[in-house]
Amino acid sequence: MGAESSEFVPVTMLITAAIFALAATPTLLVVRERALPQEDARVGHFVHQATSRLMHTLRHIDRYRDFARLLLCGVFYQAGVMVVIALAAIYAQDVMKFSFVQTMALVLVVNVTAAVGAFVFGYLQDAIGHKLALGLTLAMWLAMVLVAGLATSEAMFWVAANLAGLAMGSSQSAGRALAGLFAPSDRLAEFYGLWTFATQLAAIVGPISYGAVVYATDNNHRLGIVLTGIFFVAGLLALASIDIGRGRRAAEAPDRA
Repeated sequence: MGAESSEFVPVTMLITAAIFALAATPTLLVVRERALPQEDARVGHFVHQATSRLMHTLRHIDRYRDFARLLLCGVFYQAGVMVVIALAAIYAQDVMKFSFVQTMALVLVVNVTAAVGAFVFGYLQDAIGHKLALGLTLAMWLAMVLVAGLATSEAMFWVAANLAGLAMGSSQSAGRALAGLFAPSDRLAEFYGLWTFATQLAAIVGPISYGAVVYATDNNHRLGIVLTGIFFVAGLLALASIDIGRGRRAAEAPDRA
């Protein structure tokens, strides 16, 4: 297994670098910079300004209660997503006994499915609303972990993997869309920064929780993946308390720093 996988590492890194370059090129060539230069360009000034605005937002977080609930929702469901992203290959190999080549094929297919999910749900969000669209994707994630935990055949696990792909692309886009909806137009960077912080926190909480369960249950990966569903249930509960209209009104008439 080790020798087989090590042969692919250099090529994989080169392919990854090429994809990054290809994906970034349109942005670098086409998108224009809209930010205006600041009169005071000292680093200390920017740090003080950013810190002051952030502390103001946190002190008045009750004005943005729906955004705060979205952050909580994001921490929960992104923790589950991060478990799947970080540990899907390990689960496939240790539990389903996939070979390295099968695992690579699985990762490739899941990424294609994620692209399809993001594209389709982008239009679906406009039709049914961001909150309902995100709720549907979290339900898909919950179904995915249950199917993966109960899977006893490769075919069943492939179903779970493709559910993960569809839910992955759609949940990422739906979460960002809601964050943008609740962000005041002149504070997009600040609010998206908080959203990014929530996702990064989830990247720590999710895998650590999974690892703790697996360690405590003598390497029971099936139980670990099933219990990951708790994150999606918690995300759904947090999402249910969000009022889209109230959150949007707070964004349109913000208490400015």
